[in-house]
Amino acid sequence: MSMERLRSLLQTAAQPSQSIYRRVEDSLQGRLEEEKEDQEEGAELPAHFCPMELKGPEPLGTRPGLQNIPWAAAGRKAAPYLVLTALLIFTGAFLLGYVAFRGSCQACGDSVLVVSEDVNSELGLDSHQGTLYWSDLQAMLLRFLGEVHLEDTIMQISLLDRMAGSAGMASLAQDILALLSSLKLDHVWTDTHYVGLQFPDPAHPNTLHWVDEDGKIGEQLPLEDPDAYCPYSATGNVTGKLVYAHYGRPEDLQDLKARGVEPAGCLLLVRVGVTSFAQKVATAQHAGAIGVLLYPDPEDFSRRPDRPGLSSQRAVYGHVHLGAGDPYTPGFPSFNQTQFPPVASSGLPSIPAHPISADIGYHLLRTLKGPVAPWEWQGHLESLYHLGPGPGLHLTVNNHRTSTPISNIFGCIEGFAEPDHYVVIGAQRDAWGPGAAKSAVGTAILLELVQAFSSMVSNGFRPRRSLLFISWDGGDFGSVGSMEWLEGYLSVLHLKAVVYVSLDNAVLGDSKFHAKTSPLLISLIENILKQVDTPNHSGRTLYEQVVATNPSWETEVIRPLPMDSSAYSFTAFAGVPAVEFSFLEDYQEYPFLHTKEDTYENLHRVLRGRLPAVAQAVAQLTGQLLIRLSHDHLLPLDFGRYGDVVLRHIGNLNEYSGDLKARGLTLQWVYSARGDYIRAAEKLRKEIYNSEESDERLMRMYNVRIMRVEFYFLSQYVSPADSPFRHIFLGRGDHTLGALLDHLRLLRPEASQSPKASSGLLPSVSFQESLFRRQLALLTWTLQGAANALSGDVWNIDNNF
Repeated sequence: MSMERLRSLLQTAAQPSQSIYRRVEDSLQGRLEEEKEDQEEGAELPAHFCPMELKGPEPLGTRPGLQNIPWAAAGRKAAPYLVLTALLIFTGAFLLGYVAFRGSCQACGDSVLVVSEDVNSELGLDSHQGTLYWSDLQAMLLRFLGEVHLEDTIMQISLLDRMAGSAGMASLAQDILALLSSLKLDHVWTDTHYVGLQFPDPAHPNTLHWVDEDGKIGEQLPLEDPDAYCPYSATGNVTGKLVYAHYGRPEDLQDLKARGVEPAGCLLLVRVGVTSFAQKVATAQHAGAIGVLLYPDPEDFSRRPDRPGLSSQRAVYGHVHLGAGDPYTPGFPSFNQTQFPPVASSGLPSIPAHPISADIGYHLLRTLKGPVAPWEWQGHLESLYHLGPGPGLHLTVNNHRTSTPISNIFGCIEGFAEPDHYVVIGAQRDAWGPGAAKSAVGTAILLELVQAFSSMVSNGFRPRRSLLFISWDGGDFGSVGSMEWLEGYLSVLHLKAVVYVSLDNAVLGDSKFHAKTSPLLISLIENILKQVDTPNHSGRTLYEQVVATNPSWETEVIRPLPMDSSAYSFTAFAGVPAVEFSFLEDYQEYPFLHTKEDTYENLHRVLRGRLPAVAQAVAQLTGQLLIRLSHDHLLPLDFGRYGDVVLRHIGNLNEYSGDLKARGLTLQWVYSARGDYIRAAEKLRKEIYNSEESDERLMRMYNVRIMRVEFYFLSQYVSPADSPFRHIFLGRGDHTLGALLDHLRLLRPEASQSPKASSGLLPSVSFQESLFRRQLALLTWTLQGAANALSGDVWNIDNNF
């Protein structure tokens, strides 16, 4: 029934609008008026319409009384000279003002570019009105965003079975494909990949048993949520004593050791939250643990009695592959009939992991003895948590791998000036369970935006750059659909993709707003926040709401891209700047994410009936961002931001300059490379300010240099197959700045034990000078390469390296 209802909604939304826009030539208002299509030609003018005839001045000497005045004839002779003199004065004043203005503009090198008021200089063949300005496009976007039944779409999608590879997923894909095909898009297509996904084995379910003092397997603990599992867990069975390890972070395991509790050889009981499942399992494996049990503590999932909380019988789902994409074809796209070497991702764990409910977690915590857990480790299941070790447990995981077809769906509006440059927007379509917040909201917003932009095209808007709308499959297994697409077209996308915008996890509350983003987009996000109203209808913009809480809006809003987001792969793997917006709750995470309770009803309850308003705010924010990125002559990406990022990291490196100097080592190369990048960015900024925006060839050259800045920070000295996340600031591996900093901490053993370690793994080796020199070289030459590339042509490169 829900599928038929969804089809009806999509068909209704796909019907063309019955109104068009025409330009009203009113210099004061500059507004768009709706003009009914059924208005007849030559219809009678409204009663209030008053035709006017504008008469020009009569020639001198033709009006009565002027013919016989003596100075009239002299005035007629002098008139041409007076006009010429006036023109010369005006031209001189204009040139003087122009020079003064250009000089003042060069002085504002670090200021944010103002919102473009450029005209949409080339309209479609079906255009029937004059030029459209930024304010017109804003009004048009808001008009069409209000026409789609967003809340109904979220509800209907959340009722469908959308597990990757399921029949329900295939049916939904066909409906979305049919919708996109009915809209005014230039290209619509699908891309199918055959990927290795892991599912539970119904004939051999996963189990958990007590083990007695003699090592005999005893009573089975009932897994109250038997459908929950951890995709890509190692299979098999393990037996060991239980240890409570808080959130399973590196610093948590260091704290365990400091308190005399050894995690090696034990099963770890860890709380869901703070870090991803994959990071918890990788950290446990590195510490020598033999398995991991993950439970949702009420402290994190049911903190406020006045808000909905997760049932104590529910477990939380999550994959444990420390990476993205199909882990059985790392570095290669999973197209059918393609031959791959027999290799698996290094991010696959070698120990089993399984989620359990809070009730089972309570039974396990009750049995633990040993040292009392620190105060900040205490939760809401037992009056006092102990660290263990506790009684023995026997964990069996029988998940099996299945080759599964998944389909990504694409719709494209082609740009008129730079069609080979793509602004990409995507949302996960699949879900384990109802997935209302996880993927139904993002899919609904994606469909609303593609319909709104299709209607805008019908009313005269043509973007300069192409808009690419994508519905991803396989997201709940680690952004499989998006990563496989990136792997398949990497050689093209790093040259053509401008920005990626993710709609995943967009609405998880309504109290605060976060933007997980590349530094290149921070200035543009600030600008857009000042133009979008808050969803609570307080009369303030999102920016005003944020700064009312914290004057430093960046501290309040900006966050780094997390590995479990599809946006992360675009930036860390493909070198494309990306952003993911999220509305969140203030005091508690959305408690139902990745559970069977992530329903439309629960999401509606958490937001207290304001789901449509918050989702609409995300759509408006994203829509205006897309207009700027696709419409502006010059890409609004702040390429100078990375100079600040490097400076911030250098501050951390400076701590160890004395230790390095004692060993005859120096960080001077890094400082020089950073200086060259700053100079290259400032030089490009001045070139842009001194150029003419109407020069299309020059603008395209600048845009190419700007859009590839993120790509410049991918290390060219490591293989994408071995180290897929090559970004020196966001990636993982010896080539990253985080790895260099972690290695420097080994110069001071007490510092290496601190929770500041950024590599995500426990340090277990001493400082190695040869490794440090290699890391420093990889980092420095990547940064230097970014500076050289930003400088433009080789004859323009002027560095002091």
